[in-house]
Amino acid sequence: MISSTIGEDTSTIRFKDGIIYTLYSDKLNSLKVGFAKNDRVLEIKLSNDSSILLDRKKGNKEELILLINTLKELGFRYSKNFSFKYSSCLMRHLSTLGWPIGRSLYKQRKIKKELQCA
Repeated sequence: MISSTIGEDTSTIRFKDGIIYTLYSDKLNSLKVGFAKNDRVLEIKLSNDSSILLDRKKGNKEELILLINTLKELGFRYSKNFSFKYSSCLMRHLSTLGWPIGRSLYKQRKIKKELQCA
């Protein structure tokens, strides 16, 4: 008798959707990327942290894992809670990789242009 599960790929782990996000800490000059299961979990993280939310979007934990591995290969170092030292280079990579960073990258460019013209 042949099992009805033949042909089904059970080796892949299914990741449930949630929220992928980026936080910025002015005090530590760092960016933290992460995943939350829902809005409530993200709200709790924000209330327990002095960071500000740069942006967020629907995603899953697999996207976070892929981002961390890609940034690691690019030479970015991070702490155990996925905090990175802020840099414009890191922001460019996050933007290129489609990670939610908000309009902060564009604000920074506009400020630099205004300072150069002054």
